[in-house]
Amino acid sequence: MKILLTGVTGYIAQRLLPVLIQNGHFVYCCVRDKNRFNIKNFDAENLKIIEADFLNSDSLKNIPDDIDVAYYLIHSMSTQSGDFENMEKVCAENFRNRIQNTNVRQVIYLSGIVNEAALSKHLSSRKQVEDILSGSTFALTTLRAGIIVGSGSASFEIIRDLVEKLPVMIAPRWLKTKCQPIAIRNVIEFLYGVIDREETFHKSFDIGGPDILSYKEMLLRFAKIRGLNRRIIIVPVMSPKISSYWLYFVTATSFALAKNLVNSMKIEVICRPNNLDSMLGISLIDYDTSIKLAFGKIEQNQVISSWKDAQTSNIFRKGISGYIEVPVNGCYKDIRNCKVSDPEKTLERIWTIGGKNGWYYGNWLWEIRGFIDQLFGGVGMRRGRKSETDISAGETLDFWRVLLARKDEKRLLLYAEMKLPGEAWLEFKIDDSNVLTQTATFRPLGLLGRIYWYTVFPFHGIIFNGMIRNISA
Repeated sequence: MKILLTGVTGYIAQRLLPVLIQNGHFVYCCVRDKNRFNIKNFDAENLKIIEADFLNSDSLKNIPDDIDVAYYLIHSMSTQSGDFENMEKVCAENFRNRIQNTNVRQVIYLSGIVNEAALSKHLSSRKQVEDILSGSTFALTTLRAGIIVGSGSASFEIIRDLVEKLPVMIAPRWLKTKCQPIAIRNVIEFLYGVIDREETFHKSFDIGGPDILSYKEMLLRFAKIRGLNRRIIIVPVMSPKISSYWLYFVTATSFALAKNLVNSMKIEVICRPNNLDSMLGISLIDYDTSIKLAFGKIEQNQVISSWKDAQTSNIFRKGISGYIEVPVNGCYKDIRNCKVSDPEKTLERIWTIGGKNGWYYGNWLWEIRGFIDQLFGGVGMRRGRKSETDISAGETLDFWRVLLARKDEKRLLLYAEMKLPGEAWLEFKIDDSNVLTQTATFRPLGLLGRIYWYTVFPFHGIIFNGMIRNISA
C-alpha cells in the first residue's frame, strides 16, 4: 500500500514511520526541508522524501497521485510567532485541496479529545482542522488523544521536569483536572491499526489508556515510580498567565507552548466510550507501565523522537539549507585551531557535547547565559539533547539547533536559537591534517548587535579557548 506521511520530523510521525516500513508499505515522507530528515536512519527501498510546505499550496504539486492512505500529523501549537490557529487552518485546507485530487481512499488524522462545549484555543483549532478535512471526497478517520506518555513526549518531559526539580510544588488549581493519558505505543498501534478499515471511515474515536487521573495524581504517581518523595500544594490564586510562567521557568517548554498547554489543561479530556481497542485487538497500557517503558528507552539511549526537535521556529520556516552557508561579510568571528593526536577520540567528544556532558569548559557560564536568555523569553539551556551519543540535523542541542552533523566529514555546525541582536553559528571541523578548527560566527543586527559582540568578547576568549583545549586533549 502507498502511504503519504506528513509531519515526518514531528514526534508522532517519527514513531509511526518505522512501523509502516517494517510492514511493507511504500511511504512518501512529506518534509518542509530535506536537510532535517536523516534518511540514513532508514535503510529501506520503500521510502521516498518529498519536500512540501503545507502553508504554500504550490509546493504540494510534488505529492504524487497514486497514494492509498494519507496521515495528517501536522500541528503548530508550539510556534513562536504568528497565529497558530490560522496556520493550522491554512495547512488543513491546502492538504485537503491537494489530497482530494489524488487516488487516496482514507485520511487518518490525530486530533485532541474535544468533549466539552468550552474548548481551549488549542483544542478548538484541532476541531476546526477535523471539520475542514471531513468536508472532502476521501474517508476521514479521526483519532482523538489527550495526554500522550512516552520517552521524548512533551507531556512526559514536562511531568519529569516538575517532579525531578521540585520537592515541593506550589501548583495551580488546574492540577485537579481529570484526564485519560495514553501510552505512545498504544497511539502508534491505533494509528496503524485503522489503515483501510472501512468500519472506521467517516468516524472519530477517542483513544486513551485505562486510567482516569488528575494531573496531581499523575505527578505523584510519577514521583513514586522514580522513588521520589514529593508534596503538592494547590493554590486557587494562580492565574493562567502565572501558571504559564511557572511551567516555562521550571520545565523545558517554550512560553508559547506553556500558555497553550495551560489553557488546555483546564479542560477535562476523558474518552467517550468506544470499542476501537477490541476491534483492533489492542491491549491498553496503564499509566504506571507507560512511565516505566519510557524510562526503559531513556536508560538504553533509544529515544526515537522528541517534541523539542519538532518545535516550530524561524529557522524551520526558512529551511535549514538557508543557514548552512555561514556568512562572511559583515560578521565577527572567533577562530581557534588545535592539532589533535587522536582525531577519533576528539570527534567523539564533539559528538557528545552539550546536554549532561556540558560544554567542556565554564559550564556555569553557559548556565548563566541560558538563564539570561530565559528571562528574555528565549529557550535557555533546558532542552538538552535527545541522545547522549548520536546527533542529527534539525535536533536541538541546549540553546542551539543542529544544522549539519556529518561524522564522515568530521564536521558539526550549530545555529543559536537564543535571543540575540543578530545571528550566531558555532562550527567544529577536523581536517585531513588532524587539525581541529573551532569557529564562532556572529552576524550583528545594527548597533546593538555590535555592542553585544564587544561586551561578551572577553568571556568568549575564556570560554572558547578552554573549550577547544579540553575537546582536543
